[in-house]
Amino acid sequence: MIVIDPILRIDGLTKRFGTLPVLQHVSVAIARGRVTAILGPNGAGKTTLIKILLGLTRRDGGLIELDGQPLGDDPSARAAIGYMPQIARFPENLTGAELVEMLVDLRGPGATLDRDLIDRFRLGGDLTKPLRTLSGGTRQKVNAVLAFLFTPTLLVLDEPTAGLDPVASGVLKDKIREERERGKTLILTSHVMSELEELADDIVLLLDGRVRFAGPLRDLTARTKQISLERAVAQLMREATDAGSEAA
Repeated sequence: MIVIDPILRIDGLTKRFGTLPVLQHVSVAIARGRVTAILGPNGAGKTTLIKILLGLTRRDGGLIELDGQPLGDDPSARAAIGYMPQIARFPENLTGAELVEMLVDLRGPGATLDRDLIDRFRLGGDLTKPLRTLSGGTRQKVNAVLAFLFTPTLLVLDEPTAGLDPVASGVLKDKIREERERGKTLILTSHVMSELEELADDIVLLLDGRVRFAGPLRDLTARTKQISLERAVAQLMREATDAGSEAA
């Protein structure tokens, strides 16, 4: 896959935990202004890749560039990245409003609270309640609002609709589409193939720490001659398993 002017370039990324190779020379370019889904079974390396991107885990080798600038140990280089974890760990005694205040104090000026998203989530009154009193779905809404707080150029959303009811899930999906239309770049992970099929422009498939496919969704379904993303991914996984068996 050739990406002209990618926003994110990963080249030869490697990571081991002890003797276990988790990422094996991963190279991929993420296209600007598109939604890219990173897929793979458990243990494929998705979480490690995202943690390295966010500076939460050190890589063993390889390069990562965001907008042409290397991402190293300087946290300011990652100021343009927004992150929505699958399960956020918030101070339980704070309210949502206090959490927003705390993040603004930590990050400095530039925060823009998305009042429209808050209204669409019907979150208003819940932001004044301690986080420990909120349901899992409501906390996930707060999590989403925080991800968009600093109008990031690149958004990384990890299982973003997990725990959301269908109405809230639809609101968040609409927000993702709107951000793409504004030129933002989004990276998604999800185990719900139909959701990614609905949202993603491009697919990166990781298997055993290696990139097995990177390109537009339509190219993946055309290559595998499958009618859905789920079937196309299953086909590539079968091919990888068969190739491994033959090599053995």
